[in-house]
Amino acid sequence: MKKAVPKRARTKQKRLSPDDRRREFVARATEFFSEEGFDGGTRDLARRLGVTQPLLYRYFPSKDDLIKEVYRTVYLEPFDAGWEELLTDRSRPLRERLQEFYQAYTDVIFSRRWLRIYFYAGLKGLDINRWYIGVVEDKILARIIGECRYEAGLPEQGKPTASELEMAWVLQSGIFYYGVRKYIFESPVLDDKKQVIDDALDVFLAGFKQVFAAADYPQRVPVKAVG
Repeated sequence: MKKAVPKRARTKQKRLSPDDRRREFVARATEFFSEEGFDGGTRDLARRLGVTQPLLYRYFPSKDDLIKEVYRTVYLEPFDAGWEELLTDRSRPLRERLQEFYQAYTDVIFSRRWLRIYFYAGLKGLDINRWYIGVVEDKILARIIGECRYEAGLPEQGKPTASELEMAWVLQSGIFYYGVRKYIFESPVLDDKKQVIDDALDVFLAGFKQVFAAADYPQRVPVKAVG
């Protein structure tokens, strides 16, 4: 006769390493923040994670520390370093590079979890959005502007001007809001994401050259440094 296995032994779970436990906390906190927002203290958060508050503090001394790790894993980790090289590879047509980049970029950010955390952080006044906007301007928009200047025969030196950045943000925001309408508001949208991106790029590239390459365009004002 087979000996019965005690219930306690049957339900015993494998002990996680500190690194695995930390990753589990971040993953579960990410889901929590994406559904509930950033209100509430670490006691409530620990309860939702199914752990004690002291155990959570062993890995993240404060809620802000946990939020920063969520930002790193959700926003920075998926940010492909190869995107910068792609955007500046002048052996390929600019429009082709931008189309490939925005296809890959939207594959990362177009999810309910990513977008909900972004909006919750903004409503709460957290630094996540400001940090991410800085990354987007420095690593994406500034490079796009530099390549557009090159294509238009304009001087490439110098930081993007306020006007150039605003036009680049119109492109970025238009594509971004397509994802918001689809995944957050669940509104009817054009199903073909590629066409949406292609149309937005055609309008942006034609507009950039027409506006900024015009001989009578007024003197542009450089963007003031932040901080």
